[in-house]
Amino acid sequence: MLRCLLLGALLVAAADAQETPQAFVGASLYPISGPPIESGTLVIHEGKIVALGPAPSVQIPADAVQHDVSGSVVLPGLVDTHSHAGSVEGGDGSGPMHPDARALDSINVRDARIQKAQAGGITTANIMPGSGHLLSGQTLYVKHRDSKVIDDLLIRRADGSLAYGIKMANGTNSRKDPPFPGSRAKSAAIVRERFLEAIAYRDKVAQAAGDADELPPRDLGLETLGDILAGNRVVHFHTHRHDDILTVLRLADEFEFKVVLQHVSDGWAVADEIAASPHVLGASLILIDSPGGKLEAKDNQLATGAILEQAGVVTGFHSDDPITDSRLFNRMAALAVRAGMSREGALYGLTMAGARMLGLEDRIGSLQVGKDADLAVLSGDPLSVYTQVLQTWVDGVKVFDRSNPQDRLYAEGGFGASHDQGHILHGIAQGEHE
Repeated sequence: MLRCLLLGALLVAAADAQETPQAFVGASLYPISGPPIESGTLVIHEGKIVALGPAPSVQIPADAVQHDVSGSVVLPGLVDTHSHAGSVEGGDGSGPMHPDARALDSINVRDARIQKAQAGGITTANIMPGSGHLLSGQTLYVKHRDSKVIDDLLIRRADGSLAYGIKMANGTNSRKDPPFPGSRAKSAAIVRERFLEAIAYRDKVAQAAGDADELPPRDLGLETLGDILAGNRVVHFHTHRHDDILTVLRLADEFEFKVVLQHVSDGWAVADEIAASPHVLGASLILIDSPGGKLEAKDNQLATGAILEQAGVVTGFHSDDPITDSRLFNRMAALAVRAGMSREGALYGLTMAGARMLGLEDRIGSLQVGKDADLAVLSGDPLSVYTQVLQTWVDGVKVFDRSNPQDRLYAEGGFGASHDQGHILHGIAQGEHE
């Protein structure tokens, strides 16, 4: 009974945070859509940004809760286009392509790695199955809200449907013993064959014109591939080597699907070809500064971000969590700047580039009136190794506060930092998040 009462109090506190305006005063605001605003004021209300600008120009509502964040930097919530938080699973060993498998049905929402992503300022993520298949399933776009059930993390599109993409891969990962392909050529051939089946299925459905007697047996996998062909779903394609990247571009051109290139270790070698493709929405990089990893990524360069930026490619970043740590997400942008990427391009890559790749640019990715109140409050320069994430807000609700001992544990590590459900039990007991 006590537990239920405490949970109710926590939910009321979250609701109050959205119903009562919140004003952040004194910080340097990085809108991304424009130049930084020094000593700015940002007002959020009912989950949306309602005002921002230099302090004298922004009227703070009389009933607003004011947060003095002087000396801090406020960024839009960071966007991770490629994460495996929640111990997500996809297809199995029965075949190389599983378009009917849904990440939605396999995410552990109580995974502590979600809290660690909050500690890194990440508010939106594309949670994807692994890359051991040519197509491992449907991804899921989520907000890193605090919740006990996956339904509360979902993002819905304007028509009410779930926001998600499709995970595909080529190169080494998907090459195995039969029924998987044993070569790069066969990998591409299987993808082509399956898309041709989807075209035939789509045409039969269209020809049936709703006549139940004429409709082919329902095939969830071919329906999903049909969504790709219709442009309703974006393919997030795991690809490393330059020749594999070009194969993706050929497939996208042949079947005219929208694609985000994930990893692109050799993107620097084919930057002009990527830029010339009308089907590529962007390239999402994982940058590491230590040797090792798979052979096909041996030529990965920190300069890839700069080279793609100069070629005109929308360039962002991803954690591939747990391959890299979500808590250090902004470090990737700093590495890109060290290797020649512009500061503005790197910050865009942490925020708005990812929003565009997920088709959510009208809601997230920048500090603009009317957009979701997703914020990361930092202790200093976003690209400094000494900077810490102080607070993270999702839809106007604070989900991470470094001054809170439990949240600090997720940020810094230590005993209990990786225990599933720990945040839920602590939140119920303390009711600490606004």
